[in-house]
Amino acid sequence: MHSEFHIRPATLDDIPGLQALIPLSARNLRQGYSSEQVEAALGSALGVDTQLVRDGTYFVVEAGSELVACGGWSRRRTLYGSDHVHATAKDDSWLDPKREPARIRAFFVHPEYARRGIGSLLLRTCEEAAARLGFTDLELASTLPGEPLYRAHGYAEVERFEVPLPAGKGLPVIRMRKTLRSGEVAK
Repeated sequence: MHSEFHIRPATLDDIPGLQALIPLSARNLRQGYSSEQVEAALGSALGVDTQLVRDGTYFVVEAGSELVACGGWSRRRTLYGSDHVHATAKDDSWLDPKREPARIRAFFVHPEYARRGIGSLLLRTCEEAAARLGFTDLELASTLPGEPLYRAHGYAEVERFEVPLPAGKGLPVIRMRKTLRSGEVAK
């Protein structure tokens, strides 16, 4: 991987940086979505989920001292969303790694650092961490701009659906899934 990038677990001190990065990424890398959809999704479907940070399953990528990407995985049932999702819409109960897939969650890259291998670095890190805890299956809700990354790493479409947004808008996403073979992670 590029030596210019450093990946580490996110901390609660990173939250302000994440709150700046996520809208910047969503607004500038929004292929397939209207500005109205992105704005409605920010603060509801797209945003910081501090539960992931507290669980130690969310990562940040730095170039020098600049936060340039974030993403993670989860052992909890919630498939997508941020702190702003109503508590009844989230299910933070634990998944059973023997019969349920871990969740890949909330990847965002600074537009100036897009297409430089950072998404692959995050995905590989998440897959390795989930595998260490016994998960062999992974699932995610991909945004339209994220679909090529996940397909390139062996994720297959399960279904397409719309995440409900404020003001009656919807955000099309793709539920995708991958089974890890023994010792296999993103390349």
